[in-house]
Amino acid sequence: MARPLPRPPSTVLFDLDGTLIDTAPDFIRCLNSLREEHRLEPLPAEGIRPHVSDGARAMIRLGFGLEPEDPGYRERHARFLDLYEAGICEETELFTGMDQLLGALEDAGVPWGIVTNKPARFAEPLLAALALDDRCSALICPDHVTERKPAPEGLHLACERMGADPYRGIYVGDHVRDIEAGRNAGMVTVAVRYGYIVRPSEVDLWQADHIVDTVDELVKLIH
Repeated sequence: MARPLPRPPSTVLFDLDGTLIDTAPDFIRCLNSLREEHRLEPLPAEGIRPHVSDGARAMIRLGFGLEPEDPGYRERHARFLDLYEAGICEETELFTGMDQLLGALEDAGVPWGIVTNKPARFAEPLLAALALDDRCSALICPDHVTERKPAPEGLHLACERMGADPYRGIYVGDHVRDIEAGRNAGMVTVAVRYGYIVRPSEVDLWQADHIVDTVDELVKLIH
């Protein structure tokens, strides 16, 4: 049985890419820039966008058909990350309506944080560029834990840093690993379908406590 949202929650934690912020435009730009360096035609944005939550490895697989063990993969992977770091927030922005939700949480005295599989090398300057670094009560990246999501370690660490009870907290994400991590941490889970979802109907199989299709629905659910 789905758990109701705690009122008020002890905290609301978010995944980053595809949940809190829309990083797809910069991922798309960097991948096509890298393809251009290799004299390849750009790929359509709509074909790249659904794979952004899977990170740089997915970008190299999509853009060049390479896996980590293949010749040329390591060089392209490193170059992609360099391109992304150099222009990490040229087109990235909060999803429309998300600032309203963050402001409502802050006004209500509910701390919010981020637990992401994005390395701190990218996540920290990105939050600074979006002026979210001073608002976010906890940012947990793979650098801060021994196990990435779907392990619950990052969510527990975020709650610990904020003095929040995980069982009365909410975790919001756009990937099955986010919902598994939230469930493993004992938090109420919310799956969002507006992010980078390849097959939106599969979200129904993730066993999230709640599912929303838009940021507006998320605002109404949590606020």
